[in-house]
Amino acid sequence: MTRARPEDWYRIMRRGDGVTYICEPFIEEFYRCNIWHVRGRDRDMLVDSGMGVVSLREWVPIVTERDLTAVASHTHFDHIGCHHEFADRCVHEAEAGILADPGNAATLADPYVADGIFTRLPPLPYRSSSYSLRAAPATRLLHDGDVIDLGDRAFEVIHTPGHSPGGIALWEAKTGILFSGDIVYDGPLIEDTYHADAADYYRSMVRLYDLPVRIVHGGHFPSYGHERHRRIIRDWLDRKEHR
Repeated sequence: MTRARPEDWYRIMRRGDGVTYICEPFIEEFYRCNIWHVRGRDRDMLVDSGMGVVSLREWVPIVTERDLTAVASHTHFDHIGCHHEFADRCVHEAEAGILADPGNAATLADPYVADGIFTRLPPLPYRSSSYSLRAAPATRLLHDGDVIDLGDRAFEVIHTPGHSPGGIALWEAKTGILFSGDIVYDGPLIEDTYHADAADYYRSMVRLYDLPVRIVHGGHFPSYGHERHRRIIRDWLDRKEHR
């Protein structure tokens, strides 16, 4: 398999509302994390940071333009790979231990990281057999109802356990923007991780169903609007309720 150049590793697209989409296009879609950059008046926010196989700070200039808070929607390998590159790091308290000591089993790098998840390998010296994440101890622990304040923008932390115990979504009420992490997105939802919990997952989906979202930016797959949000959750809840 050919290797990508570091300058080609990330794709960047502005999405309006001061939101920029960043992804790693040479990772198969199912494993490809959506990285979200949000512009604020006083500081910026980064929601998740990809696999960490190529430096975000070196190759994505937007993340170094201003002070930035890096938030982990949860601590699976595809979401926290570059968190160590940022001085201000936030995670829900339930997964703080994983961010500080991100072993391959705890982050699901084992068994998923292998050459087969790529369409083009990362640049050398990357090897799937020696992939590991760098420790990035949180500088702030998040709890349900906390607010991440960017000056002119405020994102409420919604604790959404189920996919993982410390999963969170970020809700900006004034714009109707929801960053949903991996609890809900427009693709196959993962409910069987080693620390998933079915009852928690159900409660999280019920909680998110009635949010008056305008647009949802998930942890994977394309963004979507209000009607699609309710349809995804309603269909999921119906399947659970009719088992």
